[in-house]
Order: sequence, then structure tokens, then C-alpha cells
Amino acid sequence: MSELIAALDIGTSKVVALVAEIDANGQLNVIGFGEQPSLGLRKGMVVDIDATTNSVAAAVREAAAMANCKVTDVYVGIAGAHIRSLNSSGMVAMKDSEVTEADMERVVETARAIAIPNDQKVLHTLPQEYIIDGQEGVRRPLGMSGRRLEVKVHIVTGAVSAADNIEKCVRRCGLNVMELVLQPLASAAACLTTDEMEIGIGLVDIGGGTTDFALFTGGAIRHTGVIPVAGDQITNDIAMLLRTPSKEASDIKHRHACALTKLVEPDELIEVPGVADRPSKSMARHMLAEVVEPRVEELFQLVHEQIKRSGFEPLLRAGIALTGGSSMLPGIAALGEEVFHMPVRIAVPDYRGALKDVLAAPKYATAIGLLMHGRDQQVKLTVLRRRDSAAAGMFAKLRDAFGV
Repeated sequence: MSELIAALDIGTSKVVALVAEIDANGQLNVIGFGEQPSLGLRKGMVVDIDATTNSVAAAVREAAAMANCKVTDVYVGIAGAHIRSLNSSGMVAMKDSEVTEADMERVVETARAIAIPNDQKVLHTLPQEYIIDGQEGVRRPLGMSGRRLEVKVHIVTGAVSAADNIEKCVRRCGLNVMELVLQPLASAAACLTTDEMEIGIGLVDIGGGTTDFALFTGGAIRHTGVIPVAGDQITNDIAMLLRTPSKEASDIKHRHACALTKLVEPDELIEVPGVADRPSKSMARHMLAEVVEPRVEELFQLVHEQIKRSGFEPLLRAGIALTGGSSMLPGIAALGEEVFHMPVRIAVPDYRGALKDVLAAPKYATAIGLLMHGRDQQVKLTVLRRRDSAAAGMFAKLRDAFGV
């Protein structure tokens, strides 16, 4: 029987719930998909618990009905301007001459032992590399010989209140939160290749309320950040230009907006629906692009400034990968190359199972990445259970042999 796993992407503009099977080869196959407008969030943070709970419950019901199963445990994404990150290191003397799992756990714990504000909690501690007796660049030290083990880690923290409110909304739907996962980490798992993370790449996930980014070099994450500017600001600018409600402005953005004015024909016209009793009207599409381009350029400049401040910009030899719902604007990659001065591509999740035609799109990168993260965690748990079971069996045999 295939194992089931569920993911919940609670974004500012939409809530996506996915249920997938994990086959014998570890491949994901989505059998349940639910999507609802997100109500009650602003810039990735809950501002109305009841509204958010209703959105989550509706999306999960839809996915569960399609999968014909009961959803109980979910991996949940988290983002927002409250997210912080830092790099740390730790060191321990090894008890034996070979590195054990216990040594690896102890050295990571020492790296985690740093002072963080009382209103923040650690979400992730991600090893970047291990060092054994001064030998750097070790990825998997288990079984290697040495006396001193060091580790460099990337620590991600989030506001206690923001994390608690997300968990509270999910629990109110009768669900258990398996883990809160930083959204750009999930998106990176779905969209980036091993080679890209090895030679250096920046992932920029442009959602509705926030733009999240993560930088990778040497096969490990080096820096993460969140900017509270994203697709909603573009929608608001269009609404102001056309004097139309946000919903109509969002529809126009998805149908007609372009991030680079020079790609639009000067005489191209678009139809703008009327509001209330007013008739619809025509307008030049390049006028819309003239509003969108400065906002996207401003967003890229904010991201670029943070990347430069991180010190990792020279190491991003694979350039920038854009994902998220707002990365689907025509011309956005070309504008990104003008701002970042490096190659820019649109990244889609590497998903090949059922519903691929729908889910292999940038706006579902986080949801697919959450499934991939959950699958990897389930594999680790299975390995640990087998190891414990084997150890228990060996102990039982010895006990029987010696009549203990």
C-alpha cells in the first residue's frame, strides 16, 4: 500500500492543499488537490484567525474529497517579514575515533546554542558543512576518523506569535502540524537542481504578500530573506490606475500585464471591464506595462540590495531562479537580468506525476516542495525505525543466546 502525505501552502493570496501517494520508488503522485482564496492573511501573517481557518478548511476538504481519504497530518509552509536567519558554528570532541550519528547531533546542538530574542523561535537548523580535524568541506562525516568535529549551520527563526497563529488555524481544522517549513526552502527543493545549488544560485519566490529568497552555494543554503513587497502591490497599482476593485485589477494583471514595456506593441489595446453600471472601455496595453514595470523593478532592486549585503552575490554563478505566482508575468525574467546583471530563469517545480499539467507551474512551487520535504522526512523516519527494529532484534537474539 502506498504511503500518503499532505502539504498545506497558506499564502497571502491563496491556500493550496495537496495529498500525494509515495510509491515504492519514492516518487510522488498527487491524488488530492484543493485551492481556495486566502482570507485573513496579510504579508504572510495571520490577521484574522477565523477567516484563515475557513480558507484552510475549505482547501483541505476539497483535496481530501478528491483523494477519497481523511487528512490528519500536514506539512505547512511559513513566510513573512518576521523571518530571520543567521549562520553559526559549533565544535565537539568525539567520544570515539569515528564520527557517529550521536556526534553529528551533538555538534549541531552546540551550533544551535546561540542567543535569540524571546519573541523568536528556531524553525530550521541546516548544516552547511562539517570539518574534521581541520579538514573542511565534509558533507557526510558519518564513519570518518578524527578527534574534533565542527559544523557550520544556517539557522532560520520566526516570530513565536506568527508561528503559533498559523499552527492554531491548522489545528482548528482538526489537523496535526508535522512541521513548519520555510516557504523558499520548500520552493527550492521543488525547483532547483543539485548542480545549480552546487555552483551557486539565488531562488526568488514572488508571492502575493511577500517575496522570499534563498541563496545556495557549494550545495548548501547560505542566506535567506523575506521582503514585504510582492504581487499585491502590483495589483494595487493597477487598481489605482484603472479605478477598479482589486479583484478586477488582479484579473487584468493575470491576463494582460507585462513586466517590460518595450515588449508591448504601442498600438495593442486591451478591454477593461466597467465597474457597477459603467460600460467597459479600451486602453493601450503599454499604459498597463508602464505601471507594472517600475513596481517589479523596485522589487528586484530591493532583493538585489539584500543579496549584495549578504556577501554571496559573486558566488551565484548560475544566476537567479524566479518562482511563485507573480513570476509568471511576461518579460519578468528579461527585466530581472537587467537589474541583477546575471542570468535569470523562470523555475517550475520538478513534478511529473498526476495533475502535472496543472501543478508544474511556478505558483505551486511551495506546495510541491512541501510534499518533497515531507517525503524526505518520512524516509528518514522509516530508516530510523528499521535501524531500531534491527537493533532490538539483535539484542533479543543475544539475550536468548545467553539466557538473560
